[in-house]
Amino acid sequence: MGRIAGIPVYLAYSWFVIAGFTVIVYGPALLLRMPGLGFGAYLVAFAYALLLALSVLVHELAHALSAKAFNWPTEKIVLNLWGGHTQFESFTASPGRSVLVALAGPAANFVLAGLTWALLSSNAVSGVVEILTNILMWANLLIGIFNVLPGLPLDGGRLVESAVWKATGSQEKGTVAAGWAGRVIVAGLVIWFIGLPLLSGTLPEVSILLITVLVCGFLWMGASGAIQNGRFRSRLHLVSAIALAEPAVGIPNSATVEDVLRIAPAGTPVVVICGPDGKPQGLVDRAATAAVPRGAAAATPVTAVAHALAAGAYVPEWSKGQELIQYLSRLDGGEYAVVDHNGTVTGLLRQQAVVTAITGKEPRRNGRP
Repeated sequence: MGRIAGIPVYLAYSWFVIAGFTVIVYGPALLLRMPGLGFGAYLVAFAYALLLALSVLVHELAHALSAKAFNWPTEKIVLNLWGGHTQFESFTASPGRSVLVALAGPAANFVLAGLTWALLSSNAVSGVVEILTNILMWANLLIGIFNVLPGLPLDGGRLVESAVWKATGSQEKGTVAAGWAGRVIVAGLVIWFIGLPLLSGTLPEVSILLITVLVCGFLWMGASGAIQNGRFRSRLHLVSAIALAEPAVGIPNSATVEDVLRIAPAGTPVVVICGPDGKPQGLVDRAATAAVPRGAAAATPVTAVAHALAAGAYVPEWSKGQELIQYLSRLDGGEYAVVDHNGTVTGLLRQQAVVTAITGKEPRRNGRP
């Protein structure tokens, strides 16, 4: 859509789903209230959807601008089916700053709700404008209140995260705790909007039931994602190239199978082929090497029993944690040579070893974690 303060703003296609839902639900209700509007009632309903998007944009922009004050780089703001989100690049946070950035969003909505309330109280607007102003006030008030609820993925969840983070010194524990708090909020919303009406012998309205299911489904997924993310991050210290790598040795691509058998007679260590510049190029296949007759080993080039590594698929042996994961995410393939300060091959890091270290789960029989 454009940029605000240098921050790209995107409108996802899924936003039109919630816009259509708003028109379908609110249009007929407005037509009954003001029959004279005719088809214009649906245009007003669409304006309602636009005002909701504006409220969300104000909310997300407040996050982005407050983060910018702390030099946290913002990648983009996205308005979508679930409202919207602000996506940040990598940055170093602290409990206090995390809370300030998180609460800036609801604070902006409360300010906007106050301004619209003042406008309504002045009796300066009437008719359709008054209706839309009233909607804007309530939308911002509800968005603000909803987002300060203390559980992730809501902004109030950062309060829980930061409190636990401050108390334990672990952001990861704070994230997990805030994720569980988010799940408790979901349970409370389901009980309030669906459970209690059913217990009283009445059925919830279809629109309320649908909204509750959609919102609670979104919140549950976000809370579960936060819990999983916190647990993964708590295991990042286990991700180390030198610790997870298998022993390996490098040989020039001009070598033969006989050289491989001399260096790794029992199939170990892993043999990595290097180009004239010393950079890893391929990986020797043990089964293919064993299939070469002894008499032909000296005349068979090593490249005949190897497969190529992806371009640039090698990492320094001191790489670890988030830095290593981000680097590997930019590489193709699932095998990476590990090299020391001199560029000499010392090991082979397999993608599956990294995944197992992060998740703590061994691969299933189909090879998937």
